[in-house]
Amino acid sequence: MKYVLVTGGVVSGLGKGVTASSIGVVLKSCGLRVTTIKIDPYLNTDAGTMSPFEHGEVFVLDDGGEVDLDLGNYERFLDIKLTRDNNITTGKIYQAVINKERRGDYLGKTVQVVPHITDEIQDWIERVAMNPVDGKEGPPDVCVIELGGTIGDIESMPFIEALGQFSYRVGPGNFCLVHVSLVPVLNVVGEQKTKPTQHSVRGLRGLGLAPDVLACRSTEPLEEHVKVKLSQFCHVPISNIVNLYDVTNIWHIPLLLRDQKAHEAILKVLELQYAGKVPREPKLAEWTERANKFDKLKTPVNIAMVGKYTGLSDSYLSVLKALLHASVAMERKLVVDWVPSCDLEDSSARETPEAHKKAWKLLKGADGILVPGGFGDRGVQGKILAAKYARENNVPYLGICLGMQIAVIEFARSVMKLRGANSTEFDPTATSPCVIFMPEGSKTHMGATMRLGSRTTYFQANGCKSARLYGNATSVDERHRHRYEVNPDMVQDFERAGLQFVGKDESGRRMEIIELPSHKFFIGAQFHPEFKSRPGKPSPLFLGLIAAASGQLEPLLQRSCNNQTKTHTNGKVPKHRKLYPVPVKSPLNSLVNGYYPNGTGIHT
Repeated sequence: MKYVLVTGGVVSGLGKGVTASSIGVVLKSCGLRVTTIKIDPYLNTDAGTMSPFEHGEVFVLDDGGEVDLDLGNYERFLDIKLTRDNNITTGKIYQAVINKERRGDYLGKTVQVVPHITDEIQDWIERVAMNPVDGKEGPPDVCVIELGGTIGDIESMPFIEALGQFSYRVGPGNFCLVHVSLVPVLNVVGEQKTKPTQHSVRGLRGLGLAPDVLACRSTEPLEEHVKVKLSQFCHVPISNIVNLYDVTNIWHIPLLLRDQKAHEAILKVLELQYAGKVPREPKLAEWTERANKFDKLKTPVNIAMVGKYTGLSDSYLSVLKALLHASVAMERKLVVDWVPSCDLEDSSARETPEAHKKAWKLLKGADGILVPGGFGDRGVQGKILAAKYARENNVPYLGICLGMQIAVIEFARSVMKLRGANSTEFDPTATSPCVIFMPEGSKTHMGATMRLGSRTTYFQANGCKSARLYGNATSVDERHRHRYEVNPDMVQDFERAGLQFVGKDESGRRMEIIELPSHKFFIGAQFHPEFKSRPGKPSPLFLGLIAAASGQLEPLLQRSCNNQTKTHTNGKVPKHRKLYPVPVKSPLNSLVNGYYPNGTGIHT
C-alpha cells in the first residue's frame, strides 16, 4: 500500500480537500485504484451535532456516517463510496483507546498519548486503507490522507506524531507528503512572498515531517524566481513544486496537477514505476471537456436557494455541487440567488423592510426555487411562504428533507384549510400534526440517532415525474438524514386533496417523495439526493429542477425513460405498492397554470 499525506500551512481554507481530491483524480487517471481518509482533529466523535455555521454541511455516507464535507469532495471527484471509518476524529481515536483500556487490553500499562493514541491512529489508517471503495475486489493501490487544520495547531499534535512514526513504519518509497501552503501578494509591495511558506515548512520539519511536494496556492501563476527561492529554502526540488493558482472552476485543479507533472513527482517518491505496476499517462479527456464546457456556458438559470444558513455557502455545499452538475449537463450557467428564509416573513417587513423587499424580489425573479434541509424553527414561516409562492405560480420547486415537509405543511394550510397544520418539531401541540417525530428516534441523545444512510424508496405511481427522471425505475436507493416524517395517518386526506405521495419506503407508511401532478415541477424528497450527485452523473431530481427551470423538462423526461435505469428490486414490487396513473384530477383551485417568471435580475 502506498500513502499520500496532504497537510496545510499558513492559514486554513486553502483548499486541502480539493487538492487531495484532485491528486486522487490524477492518480486514478493513471490507472491506479485510490481510496481516501480525512483526519479531523476535533474532539467530536463525528460531524453530526455540529452547526453548519461552525463547520459547514454534514455529509452523509451510505452506511449512515455523518462526516466532514471533504469526504463529499472525495466521493464526487473520485466517484467512490466511502464509509464512516474513512473519517478519523480525535473523539473516535480516544474512544477506541478508552474502550480498550476498560477491557484490559493494555495489561495494566499506563495509557498515554505515545504510544497508545499514536499507535491507534496508525492501526486505523492501515486497516481502513485496505478497504475497497470503488466497487471492485481487493485493496486499493494508493490511499490519500488529508490532515485537517493547519500545521502548528495544538489539537493536531498527536496526529503529526503518529504520521511521523507512520512514515517510518511503512518505509521509504511508500509515503509521500504533499504540503499545501500560501504564497500571498502584498498590495503595497506587489510581489509574491515566500516567507509564510518557508516558516510553514520549517515548522513541519520541526515536528518530524519533511515535504516531498509543495502545492503553492496563489492568486496568479508563480514567477520562476519564486519557485527557485522556495526550492532553495524549503529543500524541495523545483520539479516537485506545484502551483495551484486561482482558476475559473475547481474542475481545472486536476488538470493543473497533470500539466505540471505532479503525478510524476508523486509516483517517483512512491517508487510506483518499480513496483511491478507501471502507471500510464493520465487520461483526463472527459474531465477536460467538462471543465471547459463549464467555462463556456452563457445562458443563465436562476435558482432561489431559500434557507436559514445562507450566510455560509459551505452549509449547502453538496446542494450547490448537485445544482452545478445538473446545470452543466443541461448547458445552463447556474446563478444561485441566496434568499434568507427569515427575510421572507411578515415580521421582516416590519423590522428590516429593505431585506424583506430584496428577498421577495429574488424569489419572484427566480426560474426555480429550492428549499434544502435544516433543523429548528427559525425561518420556517419564510420557507412555507416560498413553497406557497412556487405552488400557486407554477414555478419549479424542489424541497429536500425539511423542504418536503414544508411543502406538505403549506399544502395542508392553504389547500386543505387546516389552520393548525404544523410539524411537531415546531409546535408539539399542533392540532393537525402533518409532520411527526419518528417512533424509533431518540429525544435524549442527538448524535447518530436520526434515520441515516442509504435506504430504498419504492415508486408508487406509473409515469410520475420522479420515476421518469430515474429512468422509470421501480425503486431507488438514496441517503437520508432526518428524525421527523410525514404523518402516515393523514396521507389519505392529502391524496384526496391532490397531493401525491409517489415514493414510499418498504413498509408503505413512510413517505419519501411528493408531487403535484398538475404543476410544471413540484417535487419534495425526504432523502438527500445531493449526496449521490457526481460531475458526470448528476442527481435526477436536480436535473429535473434545472430542466424545468430552463424549459427543457419534457425532452429530459423522454431521454430518461429511453435510458432505463436498472432497478433495485429485481422486478419485485412490495405488496403495499399502489399503482395509479398520472396525472390525476386535482382540486387545486389556487394553482395558476401558465404564469412562469422569466428570471429577470441575475444575482449571485
